[in-house]
Amino acid sequence: MLGQRDHPWMGKGKGFILAAVMAALLVACAPLQQKTVVRTNWVASPNFDERRPNLVIIHHTSNHTLEQALHTLTSPERKVSSHYLIGRNGTIVQLVEENARAWHAGKSWWGGFTDINSVSLGIELDNNGREPFADAQIEALLVLLADIRQRYHIPPANFIAHADVAPTRKDDPSAWFPWQILAGQGFGLWCEAPLPPAPVGFDLALALTAIGYDPGTPEASRKAFRLHFLRGDQEPSVEHENALAFCLLQKKKSPSP
Repeated sequence: MLGQRDHPWMGKGKGFILAAVMAALLVACAPLQQKTVVRTNWVASPNFDERRPNLVIIHHTSNHTLEQALHTLTSPERKVSSHYLIGRNGTIVQLVEENARAWHAGKSWWGGFTDINSVSLGIELDNNGREPFADAQIEALLVLLADIRQRYHIPPANFIAHADVAPTRKDDPSAWFPWQILAGQGFGLWCEAPLPPAPVGFDLALALTAIGYDPGTPEASRKAFRLHFLRGDQEPSVEHENALAFCLLQKKKSPSP
């Protein structure tokens, strides 16, 4: 947790961060869609909805400070963004309106969807990927997720990792991320040992596809599955891996209220 002297909104970087946030606000105020150049007659219809996200993708920034992360997420040259950024001290910064499409997932795949940015909210956590996540940061994340879930009714299985949707490119939010704690609050799936065995003839590859992983990248998808649900620090037996995938499938089909 950052101390008063290291608070990301104070001291030397304050002017830059203020400018970055103001730039993000200006972008958010811009029209979301460009009107067609074809001549049309405009008749407004009341029958439409704003984009409603159905996935939440959690990332780590790979940066050492919130200031560095803000620079990356607001730089026109980097062409990357997220809806929210949470600092180590629990500070929450919103960068993109929720009804807009942030550029956080990149080339990705989940449950048959290939344009994950269009159906998701992206949340970046200020963490370099080689350190535990600060308690204040996880507490702030849980509050934000509860608010998002209440407004969009996103099911538990749809709170996932960047590595889950882009397993050939990404490994965030790292093996340090406390998925078990989130699942205990209804954000994501989790199964505790001991696990009942999977049925005879259980097909792990088909199970991972049913959970949401890309069948076109079987080895990378399996690695992401282990990173998320086994913390990436152990080599499970075939029986244990099958039992875990079977348990997760059952939870996905019958999520807790």
